[in-house]
Amino acid sequence: MDIFKLDIKETHKGLKEKQFSAVEVAKSYLERIKKENKNISAYFSVSEKLALSQAEHTDERIKNKEEISVLDGVPVAIKDNILVEGERNTCSSKILEEYVAPYDATVINKLKAEGAVILGKTNLDEFAMGASTENSAFFPTKNPNDLKRVPGGSSGGSAAAVADDMCCYALGSDTGGSIRQPASFCGVVGLKPTYGAVSRYGLVAFASSLDQIGPLAKTVGDAEAVFNIISGKDEKDLTSVGRRDLDSKVDISELTIGVRKEYFVKGIDKDVEKIVKEAIKKYEDMGAKIVEISLPNTKYAIPVYYLICTSEASSNLARYDGVKYGLHENKAKDLMDVYLKTREKGFGNEVKRRIMLGTYALSAGYYDAFYLKASKIRTLIKNDFKKAFETVDVIFSPVAPTPAFKLGEKKDDPLSMYLEDIYTAPVNLAGLPGLSVSAGKIGDLPVGLQIIGNYFEESKMFDVAKYLSGK
Repeated sequence: MDIFKLDIKETHKGLKEKQFSAVEVAKSYLERIKKENKNISAYFSVSEKLALSQAEHTDERIKNKEEISVLDGVPVAIKDNILVEGERNTCSSKILEEYVAPYDATVINKLKAEGAVILGKTNLDEFAMGASTENSAFFPTKNPNDLKRVPGGSSGGSAAAVADDMCCYALGSDTGGSIRQPASFCGVVGLKPTYGAVSRYGLVAFASSLDQIGPLAKTVGDAEAVFNIISGKDEKDLTSVGRRDLDSKVDISELTIGVRKEYFVKGIDKDVEKIVKEAIKKYEDMGAKIVEISLPNTKYAIPVYYLICTSEASSNLARYDGVKYGLHENKAKDLMDVYLKTREKGFGNEVKRRIMLGTYALSAGYYDAFYLKASKIRTLIKNDFKKAFETVDVIFSPVAPTPAFKLGEKKDDPLSMYLEDIYTAPVNLAGLPGLSVSAGKIGDLPVGLQIIGNYFEESKMFDVAKYLSGK
C-alpha cells in the first residue's frame, strides 16, 4: 500500500482497521521529507519530535479502542505564519528568524484536539507578500510538477508539500489569492473561506481585513473535512463568526452558474482559457444553467486591493521595531537608529516596498485620495457580487491568468507579479469564499478552476466542485 497516495479519509480508514500505525505513517512522511525537500524546499523546518509524539498518542487511543477523529494521526504541514507553540515562526523573514511561538493559533488548537500530526512549517513569501514563494528570505520553493517553475504564493510551500506527497494536507493563509493560486499551480485543492468563518487568532497579520486561514488538500472532500474542523466562532477573534451554512446537497440540474465575460479578455493564457471554458461546458452538459453576469467594478480590484493591503501591512508591520521581539540591531546610536537599522536588515525588498506604498497611502493629504477612495470602491465590488448572487448559485472563473511561470521570470517585475491576483483578489475584497479545484493540465502544468460562493456557503461550493473532481 502506498501511504502517500491516500487521502485523509483513506488514511483514517487504514488507521482504524490497523493496516498501519500512526507512527508508521508519520515516519514514512518524515523520511519522504528528508528525501524530497532538498529538491522542492517546501518545508522551512521539520518538527520530528512533535510529530512522533502526536502519532504515538493516536496509536494509544486506537489500542485503547477509543473513537478517533477523521484527522487523528493524519500528517499535516503548517504555513510558517501560523503559530505552533514551541516551534519557530519566521514568516520567512530575517526579522523573525529566531522567533519561537509562545502559544498555539486557534486553528492549531483545533487540529491538536482532533489528534492531527504536525510535520513542520512550510516556506512562504515573506510575511505572505508575494505570488511565487520567491520572496522568502531563506530560499525559493519549487513546483513539484516542474522544478524550473514556481509553486505560486504566498502559500507555495504548503501547496508544494501536498502536491509532492510530503504531507496529507496543509494549512495556508489567503490575503489576495495566496491559497487558491498555489493550489492551481501545483494541482491540489485550495479553499479560501468566507471572511470570519475561520479564526485568525495566531495568524501573523499581513492585511487584517483580508487575511483568512484555509486548507490545501488532495481532494475536495479532504478540504471539506479540514474546514469543518477549523471553522467556527472564536472569542479570541472578534471578526470570527459561527457556522451558518446548511449541509444541503446540490442538484446539478437546478444549479445556476454565473460567468463574467470579462474574465476571458486579453492577457489570459489561451490554454488556461480553453481549460476553464471546457470545465464550464462539462457542468452545462451535466444539466447546470450557465448565465452571463456583470461585475463592473471588479476591473478596479487590483489597484483597490494593493492600496488596502499595503496600507494595512504598513500598520501591522510597525510592531517589528527591534524592541518587543524578533531581530534587534545593537549597533545603534539611539532609539530611532534601532528602528531604522533593524528594519533595514530584517525586511526584504518586497516587504519594504509594500510598507512604503501603504505609509504613503495613509499619510496626511493622501488618505482621502487613496485609502478612503479604495475603501469606497471595495464596497461597490462587494455590492456587485451581492447582486450577482441574487440570480446565481456560484460563480466560475479562472484562478490565475497563466499556469505556473518560471523561477525568476517575474521576480524583478512587481506589477506583472501583482496581476497574478486579478481573479482572486476581488473575492478577498468582498469577503466571499473561493475554492480552487484542478480542471486540467497544459503539458505537466496544472490549471485550476475557481468556484466562488455566496457568504458562508462553503458546503454548496464543495458539492459543486465534486461534480468535477469526483471526490
